Amino acid sequence: MTRIGALSRRGEQPERKESARDIGMHRWIAALRRLLSLLVAGALVAGIGGAAWFLRNRPLEVPVAREERDVPIRVFGLGTIEAQVASRIGFEVAGTLAGVLVDHGDRVSAGSVIARLAPAAQEARVAKAEAGLQNAEAQQGRVAAAFDRAQAQAQQKRAIALRRRELAGRGTTSLEAAEIAETEVVTSAADLAVARADLDVARAALADARATLQAERTALAKHSLVAPYDALVIARLREPGAALVPGEAVFSLVDPRTLWALAHVDEARAGGIREGQPAEVRLRSLPGEVFQGRVVRIGLESDRVTEERRIYVRCLRCPTQPILGEQVQVEVETGRLPAARLVPEAAVEGFDGATGRAWVIEDGVLRQRALRFTARTLDARLAVDPDLPAGVLVATRVLPGFRDGRAASARP
Repeated sequence: MTRIGALSRRGEQPERKESARDIGMHRWIAALRRLLSLLVAGALVAGIGGAAWFLRNRPLEVPVAREERDVPIRVFGLGTIEAQVASRIGFEVAGTLAGVLVDHGDRVSAGSVIARLAPAAQEARVAKAEAGLQNAEAQQGRVAAAFDRAQAQAQQKRAIALRRRELAGRGTTSLEAAEIAETEVVTSAADLAVARADLDVARAALADARATLQAERTALAKHSLVAPYDALVIARLREPGAALVPGEAVFSLVDPRTLWALAHVDEARAGGIREGQPAEVRLRSLPGEVFQGRVVRIGLESDRVTEERRIYVRCLRCPTQPILGEQVQVEVETGRLPAARLVPEAAVEGFDGATGRAWVIEDGVLRQRALRFTARTLDARLAVDPDLPAGVLVATRVLPGFRDGRAASARP
């Protein structure tokens, strides 16, 4: 037992020594691992920092505006098809509509009859006026004969009075007879004046009868509605049998030669529009067709609510069947640039219609500077001022990482 116990105690000492070495070794390995971890972490941080520095400071390839040739400058507007000459016509007198001779879609020539009122009542008025004229003519003839008689009698009385005055002077007749003859001259003169007044009244009555007949005939003529010009019937508004009041519309007419497109253009874009400029018109019902036209009128009053200007475009080649009120798109060409560098408006900060701030490449680095723009295209691109030096390249897109002073080059 004692020997075995002693052996056991002796055997424990080596085992205790091996455990100490193991512990030291483990500590050394752990320290080495920590050092390696620190070195790896440091290297990783340095790599990430270096990569970030490189990404942040590496030269950027930037898309820039290139010069384009023969650039059209257009202005866009929405509007409708209208007619410069359009009328809603009806009868000037009241009556019952007896006949409608045309329908919508028909073309009528100036002066042609397109509708009629029942004429019986007015024809009776014309007949009555004709009878009144005949009566006035007869009355005027009778009064004229009486005037001629009074005039002849007055002349005779003057001649008798003159002879009796001569005879009284010679003593062959009495003075009283001469005075009576002179009194008869005065009386005949008064009768002649009355006859002349009656003749004037008769003549006035005759003129009135003629005017009345003319008025009634004119009213009868107004029972026929005629086209005021060569027109296209847009709408037929009344049918036979309708009782009409004066001025009530029966037809809606337009002159097809005066059709035009009325476009509403933003005031900010309308400053360059002039009469005579070419334009393109697209109808909503014919989206695949383009109708050429020209600006013929520019409204002198803008809409105070929408802040738009009215532009009138007449087509050079018109659609075969235009529809009034149909929506149209109008593009007016206000000019052409022989050469220009174009920048999307989205790449310009604070654009006010003439100036704005944009990124440029100058001496190999990025700069943000104020630029002037001379025109705006229909696809929202801005023409850079041609006075800008060619060596100053204007970015067409703002990329992540843009900052003042960063190295940059134009993208091929």
